[in-house]
Amino acid sequence: MQLSDLQNLKIAVIGAGYGGAAAAKALSLLGARVDVYEQASRIREVGAGIGLRPATMNRFREWGVFDAIAEVTSPSDYFEILTATGDPIMKEAWPAAGEQTHTHLIHRGDFIDALMGVLPEGMVHLGHKLETIEDRGDCAALTFANGATAEADLVVGADGIRSVVRHQLFSQKAPVFAGEHAYRTVISVDDAHGMVVDDNLRMYIGRGTKIYLLPLRHRGQVSFDITALHPDGTWAPEVTKEDLLRTVEGFDERLVNITRDLDMDTVNIRAVYDIDPVGTWHSDSVVLVGDAAHSMLHHQGQGANSAIEDGGALADALRAAGSVKEALALYQATRKPVTDELQRISRQGWTEDEIDEVFPGQRPATAGQE
Repeated sequence: MQLSDLQNLKIAVIGAGYGGAAAAKALSLLGARVDVYEQASRIREVGAGIGLRPATMNRFREWGVFDAIAEVTSPSDYFEILTATGDPIMKEAWPAAGEQTHTHLIHRGDFIDALMGVLPEGMVHLGHKLETIEDRGDCAALTFANGATAEADLVVGADGIRSVVRHQLFSQKAPVFAGEHAYRTVISVDDAHGMVVDDNLRMYIGRGTKIYLLPLRHRGQVSFDITALHPDGTWAPEVTKEDLLRTVEGFDERLVNITRDLDMDTVNIRAVYDIDPVGTWHSDSVVLVGDAAHSMLHHQGQGANSAIEDGGALADALRAAGSVKEALALYQATRKPVTDELQRISRQGWTEDEIDEVFPGQRPATAGQE
């Protein structure tokens, strides 16, 4: 699209999470007028750590925000997968993207704070919970629970796994329970019983349980995450310390001790859900990004990275295409095959026998042999 056309675009982004904030930054750099509508009254990201992949960091460099993100991260060279008792299964360098080779480990809260900090003042409107969206073809109309209304040439649905935009316009399929719970917290490195010695992610697997140790050295902390099989699909289930300890039976005693020492008030407890692939992500004036489009299980650590890549790809498509309609089709054609595959892979199991399917050729020759 011509620069003048882009500068005349009025864009509304629904949701100020990873995908919404990234899309807002990328789209604002086109010169468009962008407004972000977030249902929360304040931005507060709970949970623990994530890894920003090299390709994602390259997007931040392109947008001029690399330093703002990098200064609250720990750069990691590789990740390891080990048995419950610490025997190596595989070790792999992060996939490089050009000269960028590190994955940057970051706390979710720091990440959202950094993204919010690089958006123009007044762009984000808090306390705006979307109630309805009306697709009018060349524009869309929005109504919010607080009585506010808005109209935009392009609406970007970045409102997460339980997306109102997706439900009203594209798919009424409910999120899918994975039969797992995720227990996430952040602890001091001093409380990690000597298990965190560098900046690299390690995952221990056994009996359907996965334990992640993700260093946040810049904070003097480590993200400690447990994913365990569980039949309770309640979104925020009630879980006790004893329940957690049962999930880590048979693991390295240091991991058991970390679990035993946890303050349960600091543990974020969630049932694990994703969505089935959505057939179409866009109309002529509305498009989905991030979890609203392709929420995936966290086993590949690609949810946030995919959402950020969506924002970049959407901006690229608007710049390259002749109209908003053409741009949205180009965006979907570019991103959907990638995220469909990530959704599929992320649903695969993580037993020792299945590691080679997820990371072909990476298992050491001796691993898994009796």
